[in-house]
Amino acid sequence: MIELANSSRKYSKSGGGGVQALRSANLSIAPGEFVAIMGPSGSGKSTLMNILGLLDRADTGTYRLAGREVGQLSVDELAEVRNQCIGFVFQSFHLLPRTTALENVELPLVYAKGGRIHRKAEEALERVGLQDRSSHFPSELSGGQQQRVAIARALVNDPDVILADEPTGNLDSASSDEIMAIFNDLNQQGKTVVLITHEPDIAEYAGRIIRIVDGEIISDEKRTGNKPVASKDEAMNQERQA
Repeated sequence: MIELANSSRKYSKSGGGGVQALRSANLSIAPGEFVAIMGPSGSGKSTLMNILGLLDRADTGTYRLAGREVGQLSVDELAEVRNQCIGFVFQSFHLLPRTTALENVELPLVYAKGGRIHRKAEEALERVGLQDRSSHFPSELSGGQQQRVAIARALVNDPDVILADEPTGNLDSASSDEIMAIFNDLNQQGKTVVLITHEPDIAEYAGRIIRIVDGEIISDEKRTGNKPVASKDEAMNQERQA
């Protein structure tokens, strides 16, 4: 699904010089893997995520996504691939405050081809257990519910890859478990999930942990015993009882 070869990224600094954010990174992620990327602040993990998500370009190397070389695509072509192939989930949710949950989920469909916008958004909310909150505004939802709306928005175009940048960073432990149960469920359905986190207990949900320091991938560990996770329905029932 993801093939990154000899990719580097350097950012210039005012006054000269620059910061080498990524150094000759090589990374291969198969379809259906659940991968966590860990590293301290400034390690380059967000740069790596931005390149994987086609939000930034590497200075060197190649990037193949679902078998397609994407490193040299135009800005418009990159936007189309992002919309079709990648769903993003961020730490801060990035929901529009004056827009309902359903309308937030509908946003990616504005740029997609095809109809049934309203129904597709409803189906995405159903997948994260929020069909009864579709008319609520973000201020009327808990943090965990807002993140579930953000996940529904990421899912609405049925992407092959979910990229999640610190998705539990603003949540309490119960809400974090709920969100990880959803990611686990999506992975069981065949979605490729790539998760950035600085929390070791969250990384343990993944089947593979990649560590990056000073722009270099220093370890790549495949795990056979993932952290036990409640099912999506169990996690949501626990939230309702809380």
